[in-house]
Amino acid sequence: MREQFTSELKLAMKAGQKRRVDTIRMITAALKDKDIEARGSGKSVGEDEILALLQKMVKSRQESLEIYEKAGRADLATQEAEEIAIIRGFLPEPLNETAVEAAIAQAIAESGAASIKDMGKVVAALKAKYAGRMDFGKASALVKAKLGASG
Repeated sequence: MREQFTSELKLAMKAGQKRRVDTIRMITAALKDKDIEARGSGKSVGEDEILALLQKMVKSRQESLEIYEKAGRADLATQEAEEIAIIRGFLPEPLNETAVEAAIAQAIAESGAASIKDMGKVVAALKAKYAGRMDFGKASALVKAKLGASG
């Protein structure tokens, strides 16, 4: 993925796409921060962490977008929306609702989860398998509802 950021940055610079250049630079800066943080613990940042970082960036911009829209700041809202679209371009295709439901059912079955106490195991299994492809906030609520109903 790191190579993809570099090559996309070069293409955007050649094409004169200022917003895209700025957004990719923001991604690489956040990734460098993550690398420095990981270096302290002796680990390296893997693809899953990069995907999680990108998802976090999208979520942050969505929250800002809502605030700007409520405040009537169309210029800032447009900027956030453009950044969201650029960042999403680096994420794998998200799972649809049916696929999320099936993934949750499979994770519950595989982990042997029987009650709400096992929710952590199920969510951890989902994160390991579907990083960058699922909104884990919504998935956690679904897992909780399923385990609550069965437990």
